[in-house]
Amino acid sequence: MPTVSDKALQMPASPIRKLVPFADAAKKRGTKIYHLNIGQPDIETPQTFIDAVKQANVKVLEYSHSAGNESYRKKLGTYYAGYHIEVDASDIIITCGGSEAIEIAMMTCFNAGDEIIIPEPFYANYNGFSRAADVTVKPIRSSIESGFALPPISEFEKLITPKTKGIMICNPGNPTGYLYSKEELEALRDLVKKYDLFLLSDEVYREFCYDGKAYISVMHLSGIEQNVILLDSISKRYSACGARIGAMISKNKEVMAAALKFAQARLSPPSYGQIGAEAALDTPKSYFDGVIHEYIARRNYVVEALNKMDGVFCPKPSGAFYCIARLPIDNADTFCQWLLDSFSYQGQTVMLAPATGFYSTPGAGLNEVRIAYILKIDDLKQALLCLEEALKIYPGRTQ
Repeated sequence: MPTVSDKALQMPASPIRKLVPFADAAKKRGTKIYHLNIGQPDIETPQTFIDAVKQANVKVLEYSHSAGNESYRKKLGTYYAGYHIEVDASDIIITCGGSEAIEIAMMTCFNAGDEIIIPEPFYANYNGFSRAADVTVKPIRSSIESGFALPPISEFEKLITPKTKGIMICNPGNPTGYLYSKEELEALRDLVKKYDLFLLSDEVYREFCYDGKAYISVMHLSGIEQNVILLDSISKRYSACGARIGAMISKNKEVMAAALKFAQARLSPPSYGQIGAEAALDTPKSYFDGVIHEYIARRNYVVEALNKMDGVFCPKPSGAFYCIARLPIDNADTFCQWLLDSFSYQGQTVMLAPATGFYSTPGAGLNEVRIAYILKIDDLKQALLCLEEALKIYPGRTQ
């Protein structure tokens, strides 16, 4: 019988989705599960998006331009201008979600065997995308004690070899919620300029910055305009994960011309998703004000409740809607599975994402979990009550 490829065998499973069979089995037993494992907000998608799709007078659902509808790209340029990011339609390729934007960027910018430095923990699928592109991830560890601040630039420099071709960040961060400061980004800029590296930046959570802290894009950094690749998505901005609309953006014309060839190979991004996304650009500020107010309340509740639990530590994130918590457990993968197949409290349990999958370093994150505070506070209260009770009786508790 033919065997699958080495690449397929090395492709990591999603740490967010690999526990789904255990969750399904728990539900069949009648256990209620609070899903804090995945960044699927319960916030309603803007009505502007929904109405545009419903009212679209489409007679033939045809291919769009491989780079995406020009009208959408032009309007998206106006959206970015509101964040002082000056790009035009030719600097933008619309993708099938932020995931494809990352994948195309990696295939465009790197050769097989090239190295990319990424602060860890990082979005789990970076491991998968880099594996698919035959790119080697060189992780650099950030610390929970510092709230996952950018590691010192001197540590980045130690990792640079002749094979190093880029650095990648997520800002605000998934899974940490950390928001990089101007000083941190300028230090990265100087390093990128010194070694002439690509700087890929996943900025899908720019709308969600808290405590008066400013969102600063890599496209605000002067002197590296040709090095920067901005990666974006509407999934979290408009709570439209299923639309599968993202974007790859760069002022580097050679990069964009090459990336378009990959976009042409998959023909076009989703038509209805683009229709909705273009209309959603008219979503009023009040929508985001309400969403941010809700996320701040959820964040404050979750972080405070976690830090009250015996043996638990959770830094307070400044962006996105995730946090990483350190728990008194022996193994996060074992614990998260145990929550689903061996534990319930008053007929309920909680589903978390083991942080091991957000690291590239083997053995890292063994006592950490990612929590997505994407449920209403009443549900979060029940979920964290389940977690607190579970920690009291978990057989692998370490303290």
